[in-house]
Amino acid sequence: MLVKVVSKNFDIPNSHKLEVAKANGRYSSIEKLFTMTPDEVTKEVTLSGLRGKGGGGAPCGPKWELMPKNDPRPAYLIVNGDESEPGTFKDRQIFQYDPHLLIEGIICSCYAINSHDAYIYVRGEYKWFIDRLNEAIDEAYEAGIIGEKVMGHDFRVDITVHRGGGAYICGEKSALIESLEGKRGHPRLKPHGKECEWFFDNPATVNNVETIATVPFIVENGYQAYTAYGTEKSPGTMLFAMSGPVKNPGVYELAFGNKMIDVINQIGGGMKEGKKLKAVIPGGSSCPILTAQEVEKAVLDYESMWDIGSTLGTGGMMIIDDSMNMVEVAKNLIEFYHHESCGQCTPCREGCGWIDKVLARVLAGEGSEKDLDIILDVCETMNGKTVCVFAPAVKDIIKSIVQKFRHEFIKEFKNN
Repeated sequence: MLVKVVSKNFDIPNSHKLEVAKANGRYSSIEKLFTMTPDEVTKEVTLSGLRGKGGGGAPCGPKWELMPKNDPRPAYLIVNGDESEPGTFKDRQIFQYDPHLLIEGIICSCYAINSHDAYIYVRGEYKWFIDRLNEAIDEAYEAGIIGEKVMGHDFRVDITVHRGGGAYICGEKSALIESLEGKRGHPRLKPHGKECEWFFDNPATVNNVETIATVPFIVENGYQAYTAYGTEKSPGTMLFAMSGPVKNPGVYELAFGNKMIDVINQIGGGMKEGKKLKAVIPGGSSCPILTAQEVEKAVLDYESMWDIGSTLGTGGMMIIDDSMNMVEVAKNLIEFYHHESCGQCTPCREGCGWIDKVLARVLAGEGSEKDLDIILDVCETMNGKTVCVFAPAVKDIIKSIVQKFRHEFIKEFKNN
């Protein structure tokens, strides 16, 4: 069930060091890269069906194609490492165990979009991982892998690591760019048509860390080697994380299309002794919750998760056992979102706070059926009426918990 595309070197001692990384295949895609044109690289990535692994699952190649051709302005690659979603802890595995894979992916991606400058925006709390990443970048500069001439080729790539201020909202790509430009991390209004991002009014592409780290495999082995994994519509692999009361929590690379319950039981080792599966939040804390019965039917790919009424997100499965109070789960989550709302949009800013207060009242035994109706009404008020998807994501997780575990909320009422 386990596969090794991005995680191939994770278990090798000192795999973060350049000498060990090169001995185990790192930068081996670069020679082939420069025998191809940028358009050929983009086409290969498009044919691979590589999708963004930061939560949205948008196709990577078509996003690159949005970069303007023959534009005199500089182009930028921005790598999103602002991994702040509760339940998501996969990108830091790349920082820790194979940072040179990310650098190799940046070289390939920069070449494809004709960019010479890349920024890696990393979650502010990831100080240890940032230091390791910077050490790898320094090694790459000293070895002539990046800089004025990439491994002797007439192509410049410079990489800068930017440490974020610890704001969850800066994982949203336009808020990330605002932050990178030195402004408050507020999401931007989206254009009507499809276009690239803009960094100081220059064309830019934003991709997740794992997405970029997948590119060297595709360049070196061809798109068919990648589509050999996964499903027709969700080809390839992903780093799936499991947290909670399972015997083997951790991060595992799997092809898309595995049954969730098999992954929990076979890879995760099943539930800890005395624990019974109650629910799973499948892809980080903003994805609609699945009951134990739904988990039995759930398949880990984008389309299957949509069909079952949830989303794959970042693949961060948060396992919940039968000892947990779902009202407390909802309160824990809304406290996070209440704190992390950027406050730009009234429905989100006020809605998160309102739900937080109502859930506090329910937990205090002062709630009623009317409070549950208020929560669901506020959720609908937040949905689709804000600049970014933060509020709709909050709606998804809170509404799904209230609807699927309403009986647990009712148990908290004093008159029951």
